[in-house]
Amino acid sequence: MDHIALLILGIFIAIIGIVNIMGNISTIHSYNRRKVREEDIPKYGRAVGTGTLIIGVSLIAAFVTTFWSETAMSFIVIPALVIGLGFILYAQFKYNKGIF
Repeated sequence: MDHIALLILGIFIAIIGIVNIMGNISTIHSYNRRKVREEDIPKYGRAVGTGTLIIGVSLIAAFVTTFWSETAMSFIVIPALVIGLGFILYAQFKYNKGIF
């Protein structure tokens, strides 16, 4: 139970991802969403939320794998972090016309 913070953080991030996928982008900082057009908000929320959900689920999966092997954590979290950040950056560049 040394990695309980990993589970809590994973659940929190996954919930934020689900909220974003549902179309509520208020959890994203205002300067990261200020140039998103009104009609693009659902697509932007889905893209950012998907990336966030991938990261959150990977943290939960990493927590579960700690019962068998702590070295497996990095094989789960690092690729998922790259993929999740890819989704988030894609949404930022496509719908917000840049990171800021």
